[in-house]
Amino acid sequence: MDYVIVGNGVAGTTAAENIRALDEEGSITLVTDEDLPFYYRIRLNDYVAGDLSEQELVARKEQWYKDRRIDLSLGTRVVDADPAGNAVITEKGRKLPYDRLLIATGSRSFVPPIKGSEKKGVFTLRNIRDAREISSYARNLEKVVLIGGGLLGLEAGNALRRLGKQVMVVEFFPRLLPRQLDGDGAQRLQTILEGMGFSFRLGAKTQEIGGREGAEEVLLEGGESLSAGMVVISAGVRPIMDLAEPLGLERDKGIKVDEHLRTSLPDVYAAGDVAEFKGMPYGIWPAAMEQGEAAGVNMAGGDKVYEGTTMATTLKVVGVDLASAGNIDAENKFESRVAGDENTYRKIVLEDDRIIGCIMLGDIKGFHKVTRAMADKKPLSEVADLLASMGVGA
Repeated sequence: MDYVIVGNGVAGTTAAENIRALDEEGSITLVTDEDLPFYYRIRLNDYVAGDLSEQELVARKEQWYKDRRIDLSLGTRVVDADPAGNAVITEKGRKLPYDRLLIATGSRSFVPPIKGSEKKGVFTLRNIRDAREISSYARNLEKVVLIGGGLLGLEAGNALRRLGKQVMVVEFFPRLLPRQLDGDGAQRLQTILEGMGFSFRLGAKTQEIGGREGAEEVLLEGGESLSAGMVVISAGVRPIMDLAEPLGLERDKGIKVDEHLRTSLPDVYAAGDVAEFKGMPYGIWPAAMEQGEAAGVNMAGGDKVYEGTTMATTLKVVGVDLASAGNIDAENKFESRVAGDENTYRKIVLEDDRIIGCIMLGDIKGFHKVTRAMADKKPLSEVADLLASMGVGA
């Protein structure tokens, strides 16, 4: 059996590991256009800040692949496919035949149509190449404008702040982290970040990135000009579905997969950011890992059903613990219980005597118990002690 995996992120690498566990004889070829083996993409900010070397960023050294007889092909871009001949084709014309193919190409940064976004000194941060370029360019400047106040943007901004840069965040939404925080929680986080030295323009839209030779300013609608030595755009990501068309795969927000991670072609699977399951592209690390495991098992002849991943995120935003899950109820349509102080914020969202969502900022103790209660649909009477310990009891 010949297995080909395109993409060496967490989904592709996890799949390869699970294939080898079930099939000791099959050939596994893992192809990536990156020049590093599987690395912790979520720690690129630590690399930019100078706290982590490239080698410390790598999660799987090349020996790991050799020990498992996985043929790792770095710096190799797959650009086409021959579905009739069961092969994918690299940029240099090399054909890679497969009996089972996994598309785990991940996602790329989305750059909105902002005038001047092509200028020198304008960056996105998605991979190690981006991180190298940002680190190099940032050495001899003071002011950075960050377009986008989401999680990835704030972490990139914090890396540059740790290098001594002045960071101004421009966010279209009226609050930070709109997917993870409601208005009150976002205000608490903003206050904490302002104390660290961040500046913000919320509810603001970028009109143009100005400058002669490179980025020198960001012009906002309304006329304000923000001085900038460099600009980092963090406006979300889009799945890399380049192989979907030549393979003729069904796709919408991502490449559509069933509960076995199989696409509309029986020998082709997809996992991670590129996959759309039941109308949803997850775009989070736990989902990519779970999908990669299921895809690998099923490609090797096993039977593992993927039922979806709880959209619960536990992370540090600029060193501040944040966890959120389920319906955070930013519009205040449901009953909720709230507690906190200037450094913490906890919110439990309720419907029909059950927890349907939660936010924890600054103190995330009890988060996993809450998400378990959500998954098990436990009535409030069974989690009263837990809620009391969080300060949100009845």
